Amino acid sequence: MKKCPQCGREYDVSMMFCLDDGAELLFGPASMDEPATAILHTTDAVGEAPTRAQIHTIEQTAIFPRPEAEPQNSLGDASEKQSFSANRAAKPLGGRIKVIAAIGVAVMLLVAGFFGYRYLGSGANTKQIESIAVMPFVNESGNADVDYLSDGMTETLISSLSQLPKLSVKARSTVFFYKGKETSPKRIGEELGVQAVLFGRVVQRGDDLKLSLELVNTQTGNVLWSEQYNRKQTDLLTLQSDIAHDVSSKLKAKLSGADEAKVTKAYTANPEAYELYLKGRFHFYKGTDAEMKKAVDYYQQATEKDPNYALAYVGLADSYGLASAYVLPPAQAYAKVREAVLKALQIDDGLGEAHATLGTYKLFYERDWQGAENEFTRAITLNPNSPTAAFWYGLYLEASGRFDQAIVQASRSRQLDPLSVLSNSGVQEAYYMSRQYDRAIEAGRKTLELDPENALSHVFLGQSYQQKSMFSEAISEYEKARQIDSSPWVLAPLGNGYAVAGRTADARKVLTELDAAAKQRYVSPYNYALVYTGLGDKDQAFAWLNKADQERNDYLIYLKVEPLFDSLRSDPRFADLLKRIGVPQ
Repeated sequence: MKKCPQCGREYDVSMMFCLDDGAELLFGPASMDEPATAILHTTDAVGEAPTRAQIHTIEQTAIFPRPEAEPQNSLGDASEKQSFSANRAAKPLGGRIKVIAAIGVAVMLLVAGFFGYRYLGSGANTKQIESIAVMPFVNESGNADVDYLSDGMTETLISSLSQLPKLSVKARSTVFFYKGKETSPKRIGEELGVQAVLFGRVVQRGDDLKLSLELVNTQTGNVLWSEQYNRKQTDLLTLQSDIAHDVSSKLKAKLSGADEAKVTKAYTANPEAYELYLKGRFHFYKGTDAEMKKAVDYYQQATEKDPNYALAYVGLADSYGLASAYVLPPAQAYAKVREAVLKALQIDDGLGEAHATLGTYKLFYERDWQGAENEFTRAITLNPNSPTAAFWYGLYLEASGRFDQAIVQASRSRQLDPLSVLSNSGVQEAYYMSRQYDRAIEAGRKTLELDPENALSHVFLGQSYQQKSMFSEAISEYEKARQIDSSPWVLAPLGNGYAVAGRTADARKVLTELDAAAKQRYVSPYNYALVYTGLGDKDQAFAWLNKADQERNDYLIYLKVEPLFDSLRSDPRFADLLKRIGVPQ
């Protein structure tokens, strides 16, 4: 036996330190003053960890019970004592060994259980991670052409984890703000308000794929979990499902069967189709006309590899939707949108992304206002963590004149995707359309802090200054936008600004530039209408607005609320146009 030199308690020889005061145990005789047994106090709370005194009691009573006093007659007969001792000595040695082994195992289990409970914690006492940022996976393959793979795997995991009902997952646009930047987990936690970050490194060598993951606590910097996956690239689909399952389990999320199915769901079983889809996403997010064409091509190839790949059809629909009024006439673009999104919903009606895209089609082209709202709310119900669905719904509410609700949805989109230029510009636009110009200017400046090269934010900032009659500042912003992007949609607000500021000659030069551009590409009639409105030529303005209406131009849905058209509102032709557009009154 071993004894604690401080408290005098005795322990089995396998113990090294006292459980009461932590002193190193020493070999020695039992204390004669210590009682033979201790009192075991129970606790009221179910599952409450035993105290050290209780553990000591268990050791003394259940595991190492002291022998009862040896039988003794009234005379203290020595022969009877010898007989009792002889009987003990006569027990087989093997039996003793088994008893000692059982006792040792019991001690080890008890102590391990106590320290496991005490220091690792029970499920009820361990704080569940409720917020996470999946940082852009780093491509360590030495080949930039594989960026589509690291970016795509990141986005897929974000999408999967977003299905968890009690987990806040930062959206793609926000986490990709950090791509290529050296930032500590603690700083990310402070800036994004998340409890954990997940880092990943991808290496591709031929058909071999290695992915290293590390989950880090943002407050302590401690690594909560790490894992390395070595697979063949042909196993990419199962790898993504495995990662989603492993990460969600490490976050201590209690998943129902339905939730786990959502998290690990693969929308295609064809690895080639999946890779083509990832390439489509990679080019889609670059945003230029040329990159959008590449995205369409890859999405199309993905649907050819797997005709039942719903997400690839949504990608196609979104690409054509963005091309409307910029690259293609609305009728041509939205015919493609409708075909692709309806195919996606035919395959998977529970796909929130598809319902959001169908909502844009109904709003911008069909002008089915009620149908659009139904689709947006359906998308949000299916995926409450979607910043895109909140963004589109915000635009719908804004165009309808429901500004308070519009600002709520725009703010919700920004909350879900705080570093997204699109979500931030949505807040800026909502304030502008609701004629809260100072707030719009403030929001615009914050957006440009994220991306000084964002032409859209410069345009909205210019329009807000213009409505405050700050023409010099307005034209400065418009011209900054033109330096970034000289597309017709940027030239038109500049022409309007020139005209309102009294620079008529410059405004007419913009009309000439639009004519020149129309010989090379599609130019919407809406752009001409904007410049002529600024010039005060109502007849030309309405002529071009009617042409835009015949084309079902996207921007006409804002006619009810757009401040740039205030000079036309008293004309009966304006009311007639609003009626045709069907804007809710």
